[in-house]
Amino acid sequence: MKACRSIDELDSAVADCRACPRLVAWREEAARTKRAAYRDEIYWGRAVPSFGPADARLLIVGLAPAAHGGNRTGRMFTGDRSGDVLFAAMHRAGLASQPDSTGLDDGLHLLGTRITAPVHCAPPDNLPTPDERDRCRHWLITELGLLAPDLRAIVVLGGWGWQALFPALAESGWTVPRPRPRFGHGVRYPLTPALPGRAELTVFGCYHVSQQNTFTGRLTPEMLEAVLVEAKSAAGLG
Repeated sequence: MKACRSIDELDSAVADCRACPRLVAWREEAARTKRAAYRDEIYWGRAVPSFGPADARLLIVGLAPAAHGGNRTGRMFTGDRSGDVLFAAMHRAGLASQPDSTGLDDGLHLLGTRITAPVHCAPPDNLPTPDERDRCRHWLITELGLLAPDLRAIVVLGGWGWQALFPALAESGWTVPRPRPRFGHGVRYPLTPALPGRAELTVFGCYHVSQQNTFTGRLTPEMLEAVLVEAKSAAGLG
């Protein structure tokens, strides 16, 4: 596989990935059958690249695209209720140019921030297998390496993404302590660089913006915004 030398190359390569047969079949089936509300739309139906600038100082890590969200629109967290909550909070925190994210042509841009996921294809039941997670990890490792000169903070949405991120961080040039830091909402852990070209990195935990969490009040908009504001400060974004 050809090495990606830029974020643009990485995003293009991710969109063409067909490495996981189960995920490819599911994302394409969802794009064919569609949800009734979107029956007149053309779905993206491919692996979903990360979203945000190549010099981002803050990285937000989710889980995987939603079948009728990112898999439909072609952008992470775009077109579903989880994204509605996330982008509204990002806008209030000064990390997004607008509070809404509806499609690739909606004019949204992120401010010093990039959004990624350990798995780039929509999985059945919103849950990738461990093998699919591990097969997709090289994209995250590459992304962390390309972002390393500027990256200063990461917000991880949910325990699944937390578990997936730390092995990638270790392979990307940061020292991950043993035992591995435990996930929790509002926790923060500093990581020291293990390779040249890396700086100290602060990793923040946040409950995922799933409907289960936001509808029940386990994660409120205020809780999410508080983590984003703290991470923004740690990233040196003002």
